[in-house]
Amino acid sequence: MSTRRVALPRDIVEFLDSYPGEEDDISLNANLEFYSNRLRCRPDNLLIDELHERWLGDYQKLEYKHGYIQWLFPIREHGMNYESQPLQTHEIEFMRNDEQIMGRLLLSYRLMLDFYGMRLESQETGLLNRSPSSHFGARYQNLVRSSHNNLRISRILKCLSEFGLERLNAGFLLHVLNEQSEHGHLNSPMLLSSMDRWWTNCLRNEEERLYIASLIQKARGDPDFVFSRGMYEEALERRRSAGRLGP
Repeated sequence: MSTRRVALPRDIVEFLDSYPGEEDDISLNANLEFYSNRLRCRPDNLLIDELHERWLGDYQKLEYKHGYIQWLFPIREHGMNYESQPLQTHEIEFMRNDEQIMGRLLLSYRLMLDFYGMRLESQETGLLNRSPSSHFGARYQNLVRSSHNNLRISRILKCLSEFGLERLNAGFLLHVLNEQSEHGHLNSPMLLSSMDRWWTNCLRNEEERLYIASLIQKARGDPDFVFSRGMYEEALERRRSAGRLGP
């Protein structure tokens, strides 16, 4: 194992290695049932379609309730909500091949992006933009202030990766980097630490992971380098057309 891998948090190492030693339990199907709109999440007692409809824009609920995030973004790890269930590999296979379920996962992502002051401009590339100017600033401030959201974002990115949506991870990370580098937003020490140690490493594609890490390092260390919106858009378009983020 390389020095870089040793320095990573344990949960990230396990994620990158696809959770060695974890066995699939075919008797567990709570995540599949919830995303099929047949099982109510606990403790909030909502079907996923109800949660999407009722909680979009309800920032008080999204901030102060905590059990829902394990249901919206299941991963192969235990969370703080013991009424939820770790994601099983047979669930991943089934869910990835169900168009309606994958559509619901994208709605979950859009729900949380709105909470964080962002919106998805392109499902194909993962391109993000700010929410309307009337409220993105307040949402950014909440993200900086409420550090428990850093853990939520790690979970979101791991989940998207499990379901083959790593292009969305790259879109998220490079949007945040652009906001930091060009505009001075989202620059708190806690957020930077989470981004550098966790979020950037929530991609199993090593080439993309290292490329994004190199951009972050350059933006942090070179006062003459600005990661602009144009660079962000070019990187995602390059990934779409040529299959890689880097030149």
